Amino acid sequence: MKRTYSRWCSVALITTIYVLAAVAGVLLYVYLCNGANPLVSNPIVGIFCADVLATIIVWGFGLLYENVSVYDPYWSVFPPVAFLIWAIYTNTWTLPVILLLIASWYWGGRLTRNWVITFKGIAHEDWRYTKYRSLHPALFHLINFGGLNMIPTLVVFAAMIPGFQLFQSPAAGTLSPLSIALLFFGFIVCIASATIQLIADKQIHDFRAANPGKYCNVGLWKHGRHPNYFGEIQFWWGIWIMYAAVNGLDWRICGAIAMTGLFLGISIPLMEKRQLANKPGYADYRQQTRILI
Repeated sequence: MKRTYSRWCSVALITTIYVLAAVAGVLLYVYLCNGANPLVSNPIVGIFCADVLATIIVWGFGLLYENVSVYDPYWSVFPPVAFLIWAIYTNTWTLPVILLLIASWYWGGRLTRNWVITFKGIAHEDWRYTKYRSLHPALFHLINFGGLNMIPTLVVFAAMIPGFQLFQSPAAGTLSPLSIALLFFGFIVCIASATIQLIADKQIHDFRAANPGKYCNVGLWKHGRHPNYFGEIQFWWGIWIMYAAVNGLDWRICGAIAMTGLFLGISIPLMEKRQLANKPGYADYRQQTRILI
């Protein structure tokens, strides 16, 4: 039986869980990477191990409270916190890093704020997870750990790697004018992406309050069926553009590609199927409106 708490007690509980996960991740990183003979020589591998451990802890509390939605804020909390901790730990405050921190905290703060606004309490689980529970009871725990917790963590970390590499970038004084221009272009893409999400969320929240049971087709939603997802995809491309501006093109583009594939191949089709089943007229809207903006 699921435990019930008030909404704000639930927020405090989730916050406590995430603090515990963060502390455990930091301690693991120190254990692996510090000392005269570190067990892991590459710091990004150490950060990755810390990320995986934190995810496992959050997943474990999700099992305890019988609610996969315990993981939901992880998506927006880990990147900005990890980038800031790494900046403090390495004492790196170059222009690329400062722009990365501003962009990631603006994006993460907006997304986390949206989670707090829409969060109904520890007893409420997102409809997607409830669906998986009912459709695949025998495999649910495997789906939960792998598909609903660990795969998102892996995709987000892959998309974060260009950001971590910015800590190795040269100071602004040694960058070419073109590199600096592209760096700021990537930063603007990130800020614009989070702003698009902010506007899209406000529009759909207001629309749903005034038109319960209907699909949103006003504002940005008039020009694309998923402007919030568009902003999310574009944000990670912005991070990669910032990286490419000072480091060039290489395999690290895979993170942004994986993020795009996650939304186009899984998140959006799942949402579209639900909308078609529950929102009259959505099929016509779907034919008349682009999938993104």
